[in-house]
Amino acid sequence: MTSFAALHVPGRPLLLPNVWEFGFAAALADAGHPAVGTTSLGVSAAAGLADGAPESRAATVALAKSLAPLDILVSIDLADGFSADPAEVADLVAELADAGVVGVNLEDGRGDVLAPIVVQAALLAKVRERVPGMFLNARTDTHWLGTGPVADAVTRARAYAEAGADCVFVPGLHDPAGVTELVEAVDVPVNLLYLPGKATFSELASLGVARVSLGSTPYRVALSAALATVDSVREGAELPVRPPSYGDVTALLP
Repeated sequence: MTSFAALHVPGRPLLLPNVWEFGFAAALADAGHPAVGTTSLGVSAAAGLADGAPESRAATVALAKSLAPLDILVSIDLADGFSADPAEVADLVAELADAGVVGVNLEDGRGDVLAPIVVQAALLAKVRERVPGMFLNARTDTHWLGTGPVADAVTRARAYAEAGADCVFVPGLHDPAGVTELVEAVDVPVNLLYLPGKATFSELASLGVARVSLGSTPYRVALSAALATVDSVREGAELPVRPPSYGDVTALLP
């Protein structure tokens, strides 16, 4: 199997679907996708919790361990790491590595503010020291929170790469000039979030992006499709999408 790092090619980006439960991941593996990530919103919402809530740690770990045996590379969204203690976060990443997870995502967003650069860099460095083989995706929320220009994202991305990040993730960034500025300013692969109606996958590829994450979009689309299905049945209309059969689904399960 191709290594996770090798899938991050500027100009030929990895399209990373993000899942919240086993069945979707198994279907992606069966369809030949090389890798899958998780979505903190989907995992948290499925457990009845707020996005990235500390209580969602257990659900995140349980999902990770269920996905690891699949024939697909698995990266786990850890939000802020579920702890303010870098050693505890590093121990969590080590536990996931032992389970077969190949990548994690750690973000500097703390609610509606950003962690100080030195604090987040120290966290990343601790994880890198503890689990040197883990693919570390460092997310900065400069654009997700709307707190600054591209220069701020560049500053943080460079600091996180220096601390050991293998890839930098700037969700919310999509304009061509800004994307180009970031790609040219950092020495590690750039990960962006697909934003419907903002930039297509091919457009992001042409700008040198190395990974495009779908984030919570599949989870939110699934909710929409499920609601539309209920409405269609009530109204006597055709189903909005053609679902797999019961047998198709059970064939994906252990």
